[in-house]
Amino acid sequence: MTESAAPSSLSDDLALALRLADEADRISLGSFRDRDLHVETKPDRSPVTEADLAVERAIREGLAADRPADGILGEEYGVEGDSARQWIVDPIDGTANYLRGVPVWGTLIALAVDGTPRVGVVSSPALGRRWWAVSGGGAWTTDAPGAEPRSIRVSGVAELDDASVSFQSIAQWDQAGYLDRLIALTRRIWRDRAYGDMWSYMLLAEGLLDAVGEFGVKTYDLAALIPIVQEAGGTFTSVDGTPGPGNGSSLASNGLLHPALLEALA
Repeated sequence: MTESAAPSSLSDDLALALRLADEADRISLGSFRDRDLHVETKPDRSPVTEADLAVERAIREGLAADRPADGILGEEYGVEGDSARQWIVDPIDGTANYLRGVPVWGTLIALAVDGTPRVGVVSSPALGRRWWAVSGGGAWTTDAPGAEPRSIRVSGVAELDDASVSFQSIAQWDQAGYLDRLIALTRRIWRDRAYGDMWSYMLLAEGLLDAVGEFGVKTYDLAALIPIVQEAGGTFTSVDGTPGPGNGSSLASNGLLHPALLEALA
């Protein structure tokens, strides 16, 4: 896959992340829609499958072999190591979809340097899609396995009246105390949808959506998405405008709409 122009060290890191995503896809697709798939419930009541665990183990093994000095944060096995360079992994983002046989899920692999995500890969093998970016190298996707990569760019929509927005889940916004503001926002925009999980952010990066907002998210849910959205020309903060993936909420947009969205949700 084309990795695009980028600083050499980050370009090497991106190449590694893409190789790790290949192995993750092989494992996750092997168990997708398997009637014997083993599922457990974590203490936070979220599901975890044997595929989640196997994918994260494989990624950790690959990183241990190729980047032994780097740290790792993974959804299933936590933090390992202490380094300015930290790989952040969500082995299957959209586990609930995965275990129900819905094809909207993917593996998220990020590299953060001094806390800032610089490399991001989102691989969604059941959709036959992959997206990636590295700081300074643009954002890219393939529309099918083996297809020629193409660059992607956010939309040019500049007014809320014309915007298409994904809010992910009414329950999230309700639990966060933002439901009234969400409803008020939906009355101002052109179209509201709840596409969910990593897919909505990738639609944003491709210019097919104009904004995405979400609550109840962790660092590993967002880190890989940030470089892709930003390198596609978008803006990525929390709902209160704080940058970074560790703030418990997200507001991603094409950039043009971001001030108006922050004001509407304040």
